[in-house]
Amino acid sequence: MSGYGLTLTVLPFHIERMALGGGATSKEISVQVGALTGVFALMQFFFAPFWGAMSDKIGRRPLFFAGLGGNAVFNVLFGLGSDLVTLYVARILSGIFSSAILPTATAYVADASSDSDRGKSMAWLGAATGLGVVAGPVLGAWLSRRSWHPAFHFGIFSVDGFSMPFFTAALLAFVALIAAVYMLPESLRPVRVAEFEPRTELMEIERIRTSELGKLLRNGSFWKLLYLSFLSYFSLALFEGTFALHAQQVMKFGPAQMGMVFIVCGLVMAVGQGAIVVWFIDYKKEILLLAIGSGMVGVALILLMLTETMTFILIWVGVLAFGMALLIPTLAALASRRSETEVGTALGLQSAANSLGQFAGPVTGGFIFVLSIHIPYLFTAAPLLATAIFLGAKVFLERGRQDGPHFD
Repeated sequence: MSGYGLTLTVLPFHIERMALGGGATSKEISVQVGALTGVFALMQFFFAPFWGAMSDKIGRRPLFFAGLGGNAVFNVLFGLGSDLVTLYVARILSGIFSSAILPTATAYVADASSDSDRGKSMAWLGAATGLGVVAGPVLGAWLSRRSWHPAFHFGIFSVDGFSMPFFTAALLAFVALIAAVYMLPESLRPVRVAEFEPRTELMEIERIRTSELGKLLRNGSFWKLLYLSFLSYFSLALFEGTFALHAQQVMKFGPAQMGMVFIVCGLVMAVGQGAIVVWFIDYKKEILLLAIGSGMVGVALILLMLTETMTFILIWVGVLAFGMALLIPTLAALASRRSETEVGTALGLQSAANSLGQFAGPVTGGFIFVLSIHIPYLFTAAPLLATAIFLGAKVFLERGRQDGPHFD
């Protein structure tokens, strides 16, 4: 996640520069920023379930290798890109391979933890992810200082200060790949592989219907979980994809100021999950944590659109980040318990919902941003606050249950 955080601070400005070079208007730039930010997550939406199911069949290690290797290669291509077409190609391919990493990592943690400790384990994973997001923007803002680097072109490729964060992200992915090869044991317990038998189409349909995947897709509470996962990441991605443009227009922010915003966001998410949420999360409190987290993110988005001073921006970003710190491990823990034998599949589906939100957030925000720089935040805050009220009422009405309120 350090590699992801590295690119956060410079991505909107890098895309803006390419779009201006192609003759785009200011309104078209916001759409291009949203689309290029979102297409990465769209690929994760399509491919995360595939990678998750594959990890249940061939193990977690091969998926780590594919994800980290692809991420390294296509971050280099993105850094070399000198036009929007190259950026889109690199972003799409990077999204396809990167989608193997998070569901596989989450399934790896689920393999290594007991059911009772699942929530805490997910919180620790979230804390590690948050620390990566903290370190990334610091390094990204530092590396993007164009005066420190030569600028040169060769064919359709170019290198300048904006390329450096993407090259560094690729290097980090490569280092992680080497570490995984030599230090990461396989966590998936070996199972007997069924002998091959010919199947008709009807037999295959029946197999899917009665499989764990079929059971998950027929489970209404699992769909509610996917909806909340989508909404959470939609909100975070809309903020990440539009706030740089919002702050640039309102307060003339650049990469350095946005680096500070994302540092605070990542730091609060990391500390929130690793030092606070990990001690409070258990299956009896999960619905309450979801209610509080949804409410905090919704309120923070409204306050961010009304704020024009750096101090209060950082405060409200901290509120938003702590809300996400409550939501992310809780949703992952709930998803991992939906299947005893196909944990990777369940987490792959949840990762797909997350990715769909990460795609839809910046794309929707980019289009709405053209109408008004404030509407994206109101548009997102409304369903979050409604969800918080609904879940809060559920906690209140089911407070007498010995096993706590249920997510159903």
